[in-house]
Amino acid sequence: MGTTNTTSLRFKPTPTSIPSFSSLLSKPHSLFSFNPIPIFTPISSSSFPKPQPILNSSFTDNPTTATTSSATSSPTNLKSRLRHGDTLYGLFLLSFSPTLAEIAGLAGYDYVVIDMEHGYGGVSDALPCLHALAATNTAAILRVPETSATWAKKALDLGPQGIMFPMVDSAKSAENAVSYCRFPPAGVRGSAHTVVRASGYGVDEGYLGNYMEELLIMCQVESEKGVKNAGKIAAVDGVDCVQMGPLDLSASMGHLWDPWNKKVREMMYEAEKKVLDSKDEDGGGAYLCGFAMPHDGPQYLRSRGYHMVAGAVDVGLFRSAAVEDVNKFKLSLAEDDGSDNEQGEGKEGDEKYWSE
Repeated sequence: MGTTNTTSLRFKPTPTSIPSFSSLLSKPHSLFSFNPIPIFTPISSSSFPKPQPILNSSFTDNPTTATTSSATSSPTNLKSRLRHGDTLYGLFLLSFSPTLAEIAGLAGYDYVVIDMEHGYGGVSDALPCLHALAATNTAAILRVPETSATWAKKALDLGPQGIMFPMVDSAKSAENAVSYCRFPPAGVRGSAHTVVRASGYGVDEGYLGNYMEELLIMCQVESEKGVKNAGKIAAVDGVDCVQMGPLDLSASMGHLWDPWNKKVREMMYEAEKKVLDSKDEDGGGAYLCGFAMPHDGPQYLRSRGYHMVAGAVDVGLFRSAAVEDVNKFKLSLAEDDGSDNEQGEGKEGDEKYWSE
């Protein structure tokens, strides 16, 4: 679904009046805890991709600056923002909670991936999350459970700005993914464009003329075979982004519990270099996208040429905050001397609770 037919209908709250959700946590908030910029010695200069110049970015070390930048960036959709030179920061939504989706949009994330591959929900669960994100003018990407025409059709009819296909390991697989997104004769996407949400239920008469100009097609490389063919996948016409999948890649290599293994790192760097080399001056090739990990923080990914970085997962954010809150309370019990404290929670140094 293009954004040109809906943007004018949405109200974008002023994000500078709302603190970044991540700023409420004292710990990093990725899928696991991590040091944003890990310190280590690269394996070798030949295995590590040449650092890319830092481009205009909508995420920085300052959450307030990041939110403001996101709101004031001139391009209006993900595809045009990437071409504009922005580096985008996102969140994965596994809970399928419209409330958390709305909070993510208000917090200033550039995009939210509604994850139908690992999250419990399907199309009917994704729709309320799309509504919530639309209310905050935040781009939604749907990750489908498998790379198939059926799932792509149902996902695209909901009208996301992007679609993510998992386990793409060859140019042929990437070509198939693109064909699932295009109407005949260019592809095999089933057509109900006169009544689905993607076209404003038929209100947007120009949908067929611009739907591919604004749809971001993302292919995941997450296997040894995928790494071997990463350059060919990135070069497929219609593939806008190659999303690295470090956990599945490490698992496919026999290192499920060790994604920062030396061999896994070498494989990641090889894939990254192939994707980065696919870009040309005419706009061909694909952008490099990825997940932040405990050993591989968002700023470090950005320095290696990643243009889209997912730095958090909604359930991971809540888990970290909940565990920290419980541990803090239990620690206070252990430190309590048993004396009555008539001052209550007003002691110096206490953090504010949710109601304050």
